[in-house]
Amino acid sequence: MLTGGQLDYVRIALPKGRLLPATACLLKETELEFKDYTQGTRAYRLKSTKLPYLSAKIFQEKDIPIQVAVGNYDLGICSLDWIEELLAKYPASALIKVADLEYSKGNLYLAASRYRNISSLQELSTGQYSWRIVTEYPNLAEIAALNLRLRRFRIFPVWGAAEVYPPENADLALLWARDDSEIRAQSLFPLKTLLSSTAFLIANQESWQAKNFSQVIAYFSQGLEMKAKPWLKIKPDVAKSSNSFRPDFNEEKVWLALPDGHQQPPTSEFLNKAGLKLQGYSENKLNRRPRLNLDWVNVKVIRPQDMPLQVANGNFDLAITGKDWLLDHLCRFPSSPVVELVDLGFGQVKVVAVVSQDLPVANIDQLKQVQDVNLSPLRVVSEYVNIADKYLHDNHVSRYKLIPTWGASEAFLPEDADLLIENTQTGKTLAKHNLKIMDTLFQSTACLIGNRNSVESLPKKEKIASLVESFRQAAEAN
Repeated sequence: MLTGGQLDYVRIALPKGRLLPATACLLKETELEFKDYTQGTRAYRLKSTKLPYLSAKIFQEKDIPIQVAVGNYDLGICSLDWIEELLAKYPASALIKVADLEYSKGNLYLAASRYRNISSLQELSTGQYSWRIVTEYPNLAEIAALNLRLRRFRIFPVWGAAEVYPPENADLALLWARDDSEIRAQSLFPLKTLLSSTAFLIANQESWQAKNFSQVIAYFSQGLEMKAKPWLKIKPDVAKSSNSFRPDFNEEKVWLALPDGHQQPPTSEFLNKAGLKLQGYSENKLNRRPRLNLDWVNVKVIRPQDMPLQVANGNFDLAITGKDWLLDHLCRFPSSPVVELVDLGFGQVKVVAVVSQDLPVANIDQLKQVQDVNLSPLRVVSEYVNIADKYLHDNHVSRYKLIPTWGASEAFLPEDADLLIENTQTGKTLAKHNLKIMDTLFQSTACLIGNRNSVESLPKKEKIASLVESFRQAAEAN
C-alpha cells in the first residue's frame, strides 16, 4: 500500500517475439520506456527510464500468463490467446485482465486442409471419425472439441508449425493467424473463429489488491486515450513461410522431417553436401513442404522439439533433430520405437546445469545442502522437462518443482528459479547473465532419427536404407 508518499515496487513481464516492437512503442509513447527493450536485445532485466520503482523482465510470451498468475510478476503484457489457454485449464488462476491494449490483432481458428473434404462444422459433429487436432493450444482445443460435440477426438500438442500437419498427420489444426487470408495461404480452410485476440495488460490478483501501482496504470490509461496510437500501425513480426504443395498419400514414399529455426541453415548445408537438393528450404523462403530431388521422399519442415514424438507416432519415417530432444523424449518414453541412426556432427551444444554466480555452490550435492537449509523445494526451470526430471532423480534430489518454459530460460534465474537445465555452445551468454555452469549432463549434436518399425518394414526398407547411407557418408566426410 502507499506509505509516506512512496509507491510500491512493481515488476512487469514483457514479451519477446512478435509483440515486442508494438509493446516497445506503446511503452515509449506512454513514458514507461525501458532502455534496452528492443528487438534482438541480449538483456533480460530492464529498468524504467522514468520510474525508479518499476522494473521489467523479458520472457517468451507463452510464459507470461503463468508468471503473473503465480505471483512472480505484478503485471504482464501478452496476447489474449495465451491468457485464455491458461484459464482454460486453471480457471481459478490469480490473474486479472486489466486492459485491452488493442494491438497485435488476430484470431484463433479451427481449420482443415483445403485438400480434405471438410467444409463445415456440421460434418465434424455428425461423423463417427476420431478427429485428430494438432495445436499449440491443447487446453483451448479440448474445450472447442467438447463445445462442438465431437464424438471422438484426439489432441496432439506441438511446439509450433501446426499448419503443416493436415491432412496427412492431422485432420484439424487450431492455430493463430491475423485473418482468414493468412489461413488460406497455408492451404487451410477456416471452419470456425474460436477467439479474437489482441495484446492485453494483465495483473496478479493479490498484487492488484495489496499493492499501489496506480501511477503505472494511469500511464497505460493515458496511452489508450491518445488519438494518435503509433503502436497500432506496427504489424506483428510473423515468421514467413508457405505450405503450398499438394499432399501426397502414397504409402510407399519415405517421410522425412526437417527442422526450422536456427537448425535450418546448417541442415540445409549438410543436405547439399549429401547431394540432396531442396527447393523452398531457405531462411528467406521457407516452404513447410519443400521439394527434394528424390521423387520417392516427401518432406515437411516442423519444430525439432516435436520430431521424436512425431517419428514415434509413425507420422515420419526419418527426421533431423538434436540429440537433446531425442533424449528428452526417451526419458519420458523409454520404450519408444525412435532410434538414432546417424550422428550428423553439426549443431554441437552442451546440455548443462546452471545456477546464479552469486550462489556459493559448485556441484549438485552442495546445491542440495543449500536447499536443505532453506527448507523449500528446489525450483528447476527448463525446456527439457524430462531430462531435468531424470537428472534430479538420478542425483537424489527429493524436493523440487519443475517449471516448463518455452525459451529465454536464463531470464528465470535467480529470482524465479534456482536451477536451470539449458543448452549452450560456449557458456559466454550464460556468463553475461551472471550465471555459471555447475554440471555438464551431455554433449548434443544434430542426428538422424528413425522409427525402427519403418526402418525394418517393407515396402520402405530399401529406400530408407539408401537415404540413411547418404546421410552417413556425408557425416563421415565432414
